[in-house]
Amino acid sequence: MSMRGTVEGIVRELHAARVAGDLERLCGVFAADARLRIAGSSDGKPIAIDASRLNRIRPWLSILLKTFRLSRYQLLSLVIEDGHAAAHWRADIESKITGVSVSTELVDLIEVRNGQIASQVEFFVPS
Repeated sequence: MSMRGTVEGIVRELHAARVAGDLERLCGVFAADARLRIAGSSDGKPIAIDASRLNRIRPWLSILLKTFRLSRYQLLSLVIEDGHAAAHWRADIESKITGVSVSTELVDLIEVRNGQIASQVEFFVPS
């Protein structure tokens, strides 16, 4: 498979696992030495996560999956160059705690090495 095909497959698997709420699948796309950064604002309050290494990323992903349910996922655009991808997507994100659902736009900047995510930076904003 070409590098482009590999990167596209990883981005699609990342999003599919996130929408499915499948922690094992989600962790499976990250390299052991990966870095995850998430930044955005919800209800006027800033949210930021910065974790390095899968053993520190996994608890954050677990919290995200336990707290939020994604539906109405749409990949709006995907740009791939070498081992990097920029994915612009939209989903309704529902709090499993409050039941409130918010349509949200997200952008993932992803670096892939050796068939796994080495770095993911995600920005989000309610639309």
